Amino acid sequence: MLNTSYVVNELRRRPQRTLVNVLGIAVGIALFVAINAVSDGYRKAASRPFENLGADLLVQRAEKNHQGHAPISMRGVQLPFSNQLIPAQDVAKLEHLDGVAATVGSLLLWEFTPGGFRTLLGLDFTRQDLGPGRVVRGLSSGRLPQKAGEALVEKHYAKFNHLGLGSALDLGGKPFTLVGLVEIKQGAQVASTNFYLSLEDARGLADTQPDAVNQMALRLIDPAMQDQVKARIVGEVPGAVVGSSDSFLELMGGVSLVSSRFALIVSCVAFAAAVLLIIKSMTASLVERTAEIGVLKTVGWTGRDVRTQLLAEALVQCLLGGLLGVTLGFLGALALGNLSITMTVPWELNPLPAMAKAETQAAQTMLLPVAVSWRLAGIAMALSVLSGVLAAWALGRLTAGIKPAVTLRRL
Repeated sequence: MLNTSYVVNELRRRPQRTLVNVLGIAVGIALFVAINAVSDGYRKAASRPFENLGADLLVQRAEKNHQGHAPISMRGVQLPFSNQLIPAQDVAKLEHLDGVAATVGSLLLWEFTPGGFRTLLGLDFTRQDLGPGRVVRGLSSGRLPQKAGEALVEKHYAKFNHLGLGSALDLGGKPFTLVGLVEIKQGAQVASTNFYLSLEDARGLADTQPDAVNQMALRLIDPAMQDQVKARIVGEVPGAVVGSSDSFLELMGGVSLVSSRFALIVSCVAFAAAVLLIIKSMTASLVERTAEIGVLKTVGWTGRDVRTQLLAEALVQCLLGGLLGVTLGFLGALALGNLSITMTVPWELNPLPAMAKAETQAAQTMLLPVAVSWRLAGIAMALSVLSGVLAAWALGRLTAGIKPAVTLRRL
């Protein structure tokens, strides 16, 4: 039997103790929500580059024995060290690999000029659903190349170099006309280059075979198969370097590693601390109410009635604490969402030469995508309810030892 008015009166009669319990649960739940939201935010940030490509994996082949030094030749168009040509037979293997739903190839080139260097990316402009070709969806003005000798230019590079629609320039010793400006979205630095041209034009500049590519973007049938497919690629394609969201997560710093590896541990500690706090507080309350419980048993309350009453009191406090904790966690997530993080591109995925890495790292910042999902809020509330059940169970065992006759003799 549950006496709701008795529950309310009991909680109101000890406002300080009730407030301590509610705040204790709220702090534990808020920590749980905030830590998991931050951890999830880092995972989302790490996966953003591949989401912008519509891909799960990016396969490349690095030059053997390359140690990250400057290129031997500082003139003309050449293949990046991390993006050597992928043999046609290996391209075929990737296209027919178990677990792979779709693939698309591209050709990344470096061009060294007397004034510095430029990056060029050859694309199949008919494939805007997968791979670096998706960046042309950010076409801010102009149109896509429709014939040989036409190219797109990255918007900020164009502004810095005073280029615009209709500008004529020389790429790899051949004349090109700029027909469109591309704006790169946050987290799409993997596909960020200075110029975008057709695969045929890029192959002509590099003087390669007609089907040459040095990047393969793969979309998997099931993203959960990522590790298995990566292992198959490494085993079946000699020299393959496979990039994924894990490549970014490993380079995102100590905070991301702590949040991803220890989020569960820290959350459990916070939850356990909240449970212990409410048990300690309610145990102290139980000592004060020993005589009261003895009287209740004398007038006909059973041990089950007393346990039900204690459970109701604990659940009310934990539900209030849970709601407050989720609210505080949500507000904390909003605040953390205004923090900027550096998205360091791994060497093998960086489209620019190694000596430009410091410059590219400084520009690759994005807001931490932190949010509290309904799923996370639901888990947090479930934990708050669980803490109330555990506290009531512990107190129920203590009340079982209260004997009405002994209690009445002490009155």
